[in-house]
Amino acid sequence: MADLGVWGMGSMGLGMAGSLLRAGHRVVGHDVRPDAVLDGGSEIAVGDLDAAVLVVLNAAQTEEVLFGAGGIAGEMRKGAVVIACATVAPDFARDMAGRCAALGLHYLDAPISGGAVKAAEGKLSIMAAGSPEAFAAARPALDAMAETVFELGAVGAGSAMKAVNQMLAGTHIAAMAEAMVFGMTQGVSPAQFMEVIPACAGTSWMLENRGPHIRDGDYTPRSAIPIWLKDLGIVGDIAKAAGIEMPLTETALARFRAAAEMGLQAEDDAAVAKVYAAQAGVTLP
Repeated sequence: MADLGVWGMGSMGLGMAGSLLRAGHRVVGHDVRPDAVLDGGSEIAVGDLDAAVLVVLNAAQTEEVLFGAGGIAGEMRKGAVVIACATVAPDFARDMAGRCAALGLHYLDAPISGGAVKAAEGKLSIMAAGSPEAFAAARPALDAMAETVFELGAVGAGSAMKAVNQMLAGTHIAAMAEAMVFGMTQGVSPAQFMEVIPACAGTSWMLENRGPHIRDGDYTPRSAIPIWLKDLGIVGDIAKAAGIEMPLTETALARFRAAAEMGLQAEDDAAVAKVYAAQAGVTLP
């Protein structure tokens, strides 16, 4: 049994904390929202933690939790591990790892994929990178949270792989929305689209996961529009630094920006279809 802390009690962090509890670990949950409570959690001092799992939004929140006012990095015991799960740039991950190492802490660059359902089931995919010592310290938590842990090498490699994944995932959502609205202009209903395309070569995991949200007119945010402003923005920054043009990613990002400008920030990311529907003059379910 390990003593573990989870920072960020959103849909992902709460599910991951629940998976850790089911595996028999003692877990304390932290969140800026006072009503975000982990049922079954324990009172554990930061200095007693074996691992801190950071399931926060972005690089700024990651750095704040670790090194901001009241940051935990200075309180954690030497040899403990930070498991950082936010989507960030590889250079940022390497900077955090260096600062943690100066305090005697291990750092695992560990972006996650799978969504809230798999988080709650302990079946995430984790794109992890770090030293062998970091992996060893993190293993009890990883085994409870993930179905697949990819060991990708030195810190930064996990964040690089997550950027690749997010580039594809974001463009797939935008392409799905574009295709569904295009189909509507040709008499193909969203229900027909979701009956046929998942059985054909044009399908994708994102199409099969997000398409039903549009078909059912359900934009309850499982993953909201601003996530893609952040993640595709990170991809764009990395590409710019590498001198690579990525027009498909830039187009998808522009569609999510348009969705935000339409006031859809609090809706599911499938609501990007509303941008296409407004342009096409069609009415979504």
